[in-house]
Amino acid sequence: MTQTIAPRVRTLVLLILAVAGALLAGAAPVSAHAALTGSDPAQGAVVDTAPSQVSLTFSEPIAVGDDSVRVLDPKGERVDKGDPANPSGTTYSVRLVSGLPDGTYTVAYQVVSADSHPVAGAFTFSIGAPSETTVSVSAQGSDDGLVGWLYGFGRYVSYAGFVVLAGGAAFVLACWAPGARVRAVQRLVVSGWLALTSATLGLLMLRGSYTTSGKVGDVFDLELLGDVLQTKTGAALVSRLLLLAAAALFIAVLFGAYARTADAVEPDRDAEDDGGGDDGGDDGGPDKRDLTFGLALGGTVVAAGLAASWAMSEHASQGLQAGVAMPVDVVHLLAVAAWLGGLTALLVALYRAPVETPVGRDAVRRFSRLAFGSVVTLAVTGVYQSWRQLGSWSAFTDTRYGQLLLVKIALVAVMVAVAFLSRRWTQRLADARVSEAAEEAERTEAAEEAGRTEATERAEEGVRAKEAVRVKATERAKEAVRAEATERAKEAKQPAGTAPAEASGTSEVSEASMAVEPPKASGASGASDAEKAEAGQDSVRAAQLARQRAAAEAARQKRLRDADPNRFGLRRSVLAEAGVAVVLLAVTTVLTQTEPGRTEQDARAATAASSTASATGQGSGAVSLTMPFDTGGKSGKGVVSIDLDPAQAGDNALHVYVEGPDGTPVDVPEVKIALTLAAQNIGPLPVAPDHVTTGHWSASRVQIPMAGDWKVEVTVRTSDIDQVTVSKNAQIG
Repeated sequence: MTQTIAPRVRTLVLLILAVAGALLAGAAPVSAHAALTGSDPAQGAVVDTAPSQVSLTFSEPIAVGDDSVRVLDPKGERVDKGDPANPSGTTYSVRLVSGLPDGTYTVAYQVVSADSHPVAGAFTFSIGAPSETTVSVSAQGSDDGLVGWLYGFGRYVSYAGFVVLAGGAAFVLACWAPGARVRAVQRLVVSGWLALTSATLGLLMLRGSYTTSGKVGDVFDLELLGDVLQTKTGAALVSRLLLLAAAALFIAVLFGAYARTADAVEPDRDAEDDGGGDDGGDDGGPDKRDLTFGLALGGTVVAAGLAASWAMSEHASQGLQAGVAMPVDVVHLLAVAAWLGGLTALLVALYRAPVETPVGRDAVRRFSRLAFGSVVTLAVTGVYQSWRQLGSWSAFTDTRYGQLLLVKIALVAVMVAVAFLSRRWTQRLADARVSEAAEEAERTEAAEEAGRTEATERAEEGVRAKEAVRVKATERAKEAVRAEATERAKEAKQPAGTAPAEASGTSEVSEASMAVEPPKASGASGASDAEKAEAGQDSVRAAQLARQRAAAEAARQKRLRDADPNRFGLRRSVLAEAGVAVVLLAVTTVLTQTEPGRTEQDARAATAASSTASATGQGSGAVSLTMPFDTGGKSGKGVVSIDLDPAQAGDNALHVYVEGPDGTPVDVPEVKIALTLAAQNIGPLPVAPDHVTTGHWSASRVQIPMAGDWKVEVTVRTSDIDQVTVSKNAQIG
């Protein structure tokens, strides 16, 4: 049966790897996690006079370099000067050369979002009137091509390595202690450590090229590597390597000292056992319990630290409630590792565990409980993460992130259904083990009875052999006495006198009497030698018989294990779970590289607002600010735009525009403005604009006392209880 299973297993594994590869290949180019939500001049805008600078506003903080923002004239020549600056918040600007002629200009940007992913894009604006341009706005990003694909594959390998490392160790400690002595399980956990370590080193080398040029030759650029080490992502990767050094020590103790204390064969415990499972006092002495507790505590700390290296540098570290999202993400990753990694270890144990150390039904039951707890944890943390990254039900179908999340949810549902089948096979295996135990007891009793009968027969044969030896020795002695007496009687007939004859006869009798004893001693010695020879032959035969019985029993146990339909069914269901888990991990990797649905919808709303502003003249003030908002209630999402003219000290005209996610003007119950100059401790200065028309409010004669970098706060209320305040900085004067 094993020969039949092997081709199926290889075929399924190849199919799973092909699906995972297709998902990873389809993930390129990687979607950005920071989105351009506004610009000045706006995308597609036509301005009367040449601006002195170009400003870009993103949905989250970004990292910029010398060439992160470039402005090109219609001939493709650069017209920006100096390095990009960050005047306020998430707005970044670059100054332009003076005296720019009329025409269409292209703004190209390539930055790195706060959650470690490269962001690239381009747009155009025109001075005076649009013109033809030789610049293409669809340039390839650095995350495209070979480097981008390798970086995505490295992320997948790092996730898989962490899952196998943490989950495999958890399976040994929590479910199957004898697994620490199984070579296949040891190789699995060590392979996870090697995969995570090599992938982390590869990501560290690829990072510089991945976020800049995207060229393979820049992978070994030490200057870029030095720049990477100064970033948050570089620090996270280095921290991961240090934690992996501690993980290596953990593995050495787990498969060294701990393995020596683990029983070679784990006794299965019934559900009604008073010991309550693994925590019974008969599992080992205080030293073993202390070692187990120390490994569990240390392993949890190391695993949590490894999970934090992702949580503190990716999605969870930015956006809403980052302080809550990061620990939730750590718990989520640990639950994934316990479930999927433990499942992989169980699969290896079912297929590769030796006959003398089989994985018992209790180990499967304990893992089933561990997997159930992990699934519940994943459900709770996953709901929170989904709300945080999507923000609305429509994002499930309208955004790529939401669509991938639906695929992930479907795969988890499939895994849970297959896990239910695995639980049923486990119960059947347990029932079969009860009947098998009864049969084994009957066989043992029969063997003991046969052994007792054989021992009795051997004892009787020994007694008969000893008796035969004694009889033969006695007969030989008597025959010798008779022969000696006859010989001496013949000598007595010679003429030597009566007295000597009598004396001789007396001597003969004495000698004959003495001659009887030596044959007895000789016979006893012969009996002893025969007994020793017989005992030696018996011991040799017994050893050979024991070896033959052990080999036959091992072969029988292997045949029973391979032929048992319940164990075979459990193997197939666990293999199916593992196959779905591989695809699920690939989808998760792609999901972490995809722009969150909330950000994507905000970017769409900002783009729609910019288009509307270009068509209606909105945004024509000296200072124009666009800010997405989300009050959290029904119809609570939209975009608010502020126009301030002339944006100088003194009187100013202020216009407020509120639009829905689709770019159409909408009315809200209340809009309030506040202006603050923090450098001079001025403000907040409240402004109460008047409603003009649908989605439009205005206020005249807004007094701004002095020039400076003013913070403009807008409070939008969409219901009696739902409101939010958003803000941006604006340079006045």
